[in-house]
Amino acid sequence: MAKITVRVTPRAGRDAIDGYGAGVVLRVRVAAAPADGKANDAVTRMLAKALGVPPTRVAVIAGATSRVKIIEIEGLSEAAVRTALTHELLP
Repeated sequence: MAKITVRVTPRAGRDAIDGYGAGVVLRVRVAAAPADGKANDAVTRMLAKALGVPPTRVAVIAGATSRVKIIEIEGLSEAAVRTALTHELLP
């Protein structure tokens, strides 16, 4: 089970994974507003799609009302998540 730190920018122009800033924090942008958990839902759906896992395996476990969140991904190691997201960002 992987746990990653994500910094979310809500109300962005588009949904995008921007990569790792400061080496350990994944930077993510979502178009959704932070109201009613919409931004959290958008982040978990986007990460699930990028990692090729069902959205039910991706959850916000800390920081639900903060820009910096801890996301847990079931079924993948932290190294596998980092590798998959790094390859997702390559052109």
